Amino acid sequence: MSGCGCGCGSNSNSGGPFSKGKELVEFVFHAHGGTVRDQEIQQGPIETVCQGCKASFVLETYLGKCPECGGVHAVAPMCPTAEKIQFAGLDYTLPA
Repeated sequence: MSGCGCGCGSNSNSGGPFSKGKELVEFVFHAHGGTVRDQEIQQGPIETVCQGCKASFVLETYLGKCPECGGVHAVAPMCPTAEKIQFAGLDYTLPA
């Protein structure tokens, strides 16, 4: 993605790996032609709390949804920790 430092050369306008909130979620969704979003987190699943409804859940891939409310969360592959998980917002839906 442009500006992410990965060298893939995409012209997407979807932020980068240091973005926050919805911008990071969209970056992860589109990163490397969409191949990153469904990859299992290399360091292992991350136990977290939904930033929308506060339910506990486990983020197993770099982009995932809360099983209770469907809130979309993502974490950048370069630093996948619970503290770095970002939430797209209460009314966000993933692009088609």
